[in-house]
Amino acid sequence: MKVLVVGSGGREHALAWKIAKSEIVDEVFCTPGNPGMDAIGPCFDVEPTDLHKMQELVLQLSPDLIVIGPEAPLAAGLSDALRARGFDVFGPSEKAAQLESSKGFSKDMMKQFEIPTAAYGRFTDLTEALDFLETMEAPYVIKADGLAAGKGVVICDTLEEAENEVEAMMTGKFGDASTEIVIEEFMDGEEASIFVLTDGDGAIYLPPAQDHKRVGDGDTGLNTGGMGSYAPAPVVTPRIMELVQTLIVEPLLSGMAEQGMPYQGVLYVGIMVTASGPKVVEFNARFGDPECQVLMAGLPGDIVPALLICATGGLVHGHREVAEMMGINAFQPAACVVMATEGYPESYAKGSIIAGVEAADAIENVTVFHAGTDKDGDGKLIAVGGRVLGVTATGPDLRAAVDRAYRGVEAINWPQGFNRTDIGWRALK
Repeated sequence: MKVLVVGSGGREHALAWKIAKSEIVDEVFCTPGNPGMDAIGPCFDVEPTDLHKMQELVLQLSPDLIVIGPEAPLAAGLSDALRARGFDVFGPSEKAAQLESSKGFSKDMMKQFEIPTAAYGRFTDLTEALDFLETMEAPYVIKADGLAAGKGVVICDTLEEAENEVEAMMTGKFGDASTEIVIEEFMDGEEASIFVLTDGDGAIYLPPAQDHKRVGDGDTGLNTGGMGSYAPAPVVTPRIMELVQTLIVEPLLSGMAEQGMPYQGVLYVGIMVTASGPKVVEFNARFGDPECQVLMAGLPGDIVPALLICATGGLVHGHREVAEMMGINAFQPAACVVMATEGYPESYAKGSIIAGVEAADAIENVTVFHAGTDKDGDGKLIAVGGRVLGVTATGPDLRAAVDRAYRGVEAINWPQGFNRTDIGWRALK
């Protein structure tokens, strides 16, 4: 079969890499792709949110399965447009993807389905938002309602900081994404990521993961799109996973279906493990990045049957079979270290040359996933983004996986790059 992977980041490179290993896959296409994905199969330079050109490309390629990686094309309705053309698509509808594309919609769904989460208010009026802040206690959690490339959540320690942030967001800090905002109570605990493959009815739970959002060691500094990840995350005990299933995922899936927007694809449940149990921080409509990298590396089996059955239906009856095909019970501990351009997540230069990726890839159980990379006129690998590489490794235990990942980092020669040195510290401490 032929599979088209939509996207160009480390998450999509990991998906394409894993899909290409399937015995039932003959060819993998990518759009727009990156240099790492280009080594797997042909890449086509089409913008995923351009629905017209995407439909033209899909009609030309005629893939048997389309896997949509990033959130922006989902929010734009790409899955709906391609399904209407008769194609099997792994990814939720535009309506269902509102769980990520609108923080307010997502919080309202949680309230309606009685899913544990933080108390909140949603606002389009600045005065009302500032008045609501007065009723809250520090720290304050301020969220842009729409998509803001993983940077739309700010935690403020003082009321003055929160007031300034609310005003900045509502006057254009994130453009249209923050014309509406959500203000939440702060939840104390440890965050983790749960990924659920679903056709809207049945569900398969992947091993829990944890990412590192802060730019600096010890979880210090500014928030980023993610500086590294590992799985499994020990903070998510079997009891916590059971509660996530019964209190969060099952009510959400049944409620979405009842409202005429069944959720198909991967559901990303960001949870806070609190003293009173797991509470939802956010829902996302796609795999996390860099969590996807460790999940794809750690799963020993074939994910394609699971992706396909989620796209076409019947997971309830095929649940056990596809879970066994993926090898969830034989998951290998995995870690990913993100290498980013100096200056990220603020301003950074583009065009620096990266060497040694092949040497890192040659290390046993190490795979380098490309994100913000390109080739210059001489064919040399260059950095064109903030988060650029995801050096990922597996091992018999998490310590071995982390050590291997850092061996891969050491093999890469990129003076303009930097990385955290403590990935996995919560689990390893």
